[in-house]
Amino acid sequence: MPLVLAATPIGNVGDASPRLRAALQTADVVAAEDTRRLRRLAAALDAEISGRVVSYYDAVEAARTEALLEELRAGHTVLLVTDAGMPLVSDPGYRLVAAATQEGLPVTVLPGPSAVLAALAVSGLPADRWAFEGFLPRKAGERRARLTELSRDQRTLVLFEAPHRLPATLADLVTVFGADRPAVVCRELTKTYEEVRRGPLAELVDWAAAGVRGEITLVIGGCTQPPVAAEPSELAAAVRDLVEHGLSRRDAVDAVAADHGISRRVVYAAATRL
Repeated sequence: MPLVLAATPIGNVGDASPRLRAALQTADVVAAEDTRRLRRLAAALDAEISGRVVSYYDAVEAARTEALLEELRAGHTVLLVTDAGMPLVSDPGYRLVAAATQEGLPVTVLPGPSAVLAALAVSGLPADRWAFEGFLPRKAGERRARLTELSRDQRTLVLFEAPHRLPATLADLVTVFGADRPAVVCRELTKTYEEVRRGPLAELVDWAAAGVRGEITLVIGGCTQPPVAAEPSELAAAVRDLVEHGLSRRDAVDAVAADHGISRRVVYAAATRL
């Protein structure tokens, strides 16, 4: 029997599918990021969990993966759910899926709600080419370095952010991406106080200054400016700045090359020569 990856509601329990309800009632083992939230969800769906419930969150993911693999090897169905949305998307589950597929054990997915896709769809920004970046680094220097790597990406970007860090992240986005880059803040999607705030980054910084609460998903328009030619001294300085902010030399060279739309060999040569 398979490992079943099941999406759970990101806010409104009415988004749960009949398949999720059936899976909760029939799985031999239910591995949940938070067992208390799992039981509240089951109660809301009037689903009686008949299988064994185990916790499977970040701190215990590595230690409990082998036991879940043993259940799969024995022919039992293991249902994996996280607090909201799809497992593995900034949530636990990668170790288990990677190990199961490596052994040839069956893995299937029960699709459903996703904050990433919901925010992208409602944003009004291009959705033909996009990238999900999850959570940015918490430290300001590392966050700005990562944003510098992304600043020339032409795809729409989707990010998660904690509400208390949102003002600082938006300010860094203005610094690195520019004040006029279009963006959308999606707050509390599918919940009672859902809010979708659209505008240029500078406007969103002002809006967030008073404080924001709830689950946050950010959608940011891709870069529309053509690559700008740079002198070797500028490339070397950009590499040095990223290294000082915590990136490895290799990653800094890659970031500067992506930022300017040029070969990493050109950047490496400039950094080495100067």
